[in-house]
Amino acid sequence: MIKNLAGKTIFITGASRGIGKAIAMRCARDGANVIIAAKTAEPHPKLPGTIYTAAKEIEQAGGQALPCIVDVRFEDQVAKAFEDGAKKFGGIDILVNNASAISLTGTLDTNMKKYDLMNQVNARGTFLCSKLAIPYLKKSSNPHILNLSPPLNLNPKWFKNNLAYTMAKYGMSFCVLGMSEELKEDGIAVNALWPRTAIATDAIDFIGSVEMRKQSRTTDIMADAAYQILVKDAKSISGKFLIDEDVLKSELGMSNFDKYAVEPGNPLLMDFFLDDVEGQESLPMGKDDTSSASGSDVTGSMNALKKLLSPELVQKINGVYAFKITDANITDWYLDLKNGDGKIDSGVFNGQVNCTMTMNSDVFNKMISGSMKPTMAFMSGKLKIKGEMGLAMKLEKLMSSLKSKL
Repeated sequence: MIKNLAGKTIFITGASRGIGKAIAMRCARDGANVIIAAKTAEPHPKLPGTIYTAAKEIEQAGGQALPCIVDVRFEDQVAKAFEDGAKKFGGIDILVNNASAISLTGTLDTNMKKYDLMNQVNARGTFLCSKLAIPYLKKSSNPHILNLSPPLNLNPKWFKNNLAYTMAKYGMSFCVLGMSEELKEDGIAVNALWPRTAIATDAIDFIGSVEMRKQSRTTDIMADAAYQILVKDAKSISGKFLIDEDVLKSELGMSNFDKYAVEPGNPLLMDFFLDDVEGQESLPMGKDDTSSASGSDVTGSMNALKKLLSPELVQKINGVYAFKITDANITDWYLDLKNGDGKIDSGVFNGQVNCTMTMNSDVFNKMISGSMKPTMAFMSGKLKIKGEMGLAMKLEKLMSSLKSKL
């Protein structure tokens, strides 16, 4: 293990915000040089931070920064950033492939523009940045490539609901698998890091809601775990698929991670692609008045939902849900919270549906009883959502309201 990252040069894609920026800030505390390779040069109307504001914060934290306008889909932009960074700082020691694109859609709902974006940024972007980094890394005394990508888990549940995203994200992980062997003789470490839980980033806001953010950890846990990997002797660790918690346990002896929680005490959402934590999905059972809604029968749960209907709720939600219960006696139901006093009934809604939710009866009944949150069902692949994701996540509050009335 090297002492710290003082004087080391780290090239980080997507470092203007989120996990990439958090890793940059952690490295800066040691006095590292950070090349910020990201697209955001002008302020975004909804998202905070640019490459220039990130550079200022990195320098305030004790590091040196070089902001570079880079879209990892374009080889000339990536190559220029490496050249400029090496010229300014005298070389490059570490590459962090953080840039990523996400769309949690099934095959029919994934247009080819989205497919191409995810594969060009995730898989191709990681391959390209790594390819161009290698000549520089070969000159470093302790070279690392770190991809923020998951373990290669071939459980079909991680493919069936969002195949295109899984393919693109696993492309980053395949780079670890192949390059760690390919670059072994050069002494370049190639590893992957993935979070145990959901992390409070823009991606969480995109696919979820405020409630999902509250059930997440901050980016600091990934930054601290990445740091522990990057200060290790490159020849001692390569080809590993590492989880943030496990790194901090093994390297720092940590056992309590409460300081990383967005809201300590809230149950945490487990991240995608990790089977070994599936048992943590469900919340403790609350008072359940829907015991008749067992097996493949969801009628009891639907009747419980009727207790929520009111003109005030219709005004607040302003949307129509369709429920497809894959194993129920009656498979199609709808919840109209857009018209009149609201209505729930079996059959297909005669009009525009804003959000379609597909699941089996067990998942639906658990959501209604309060023993499983929709976000947890979605993150674990047990709930498929088509349409307005934000509207789907509003069911969190509906379920809480129902639980308090039972």
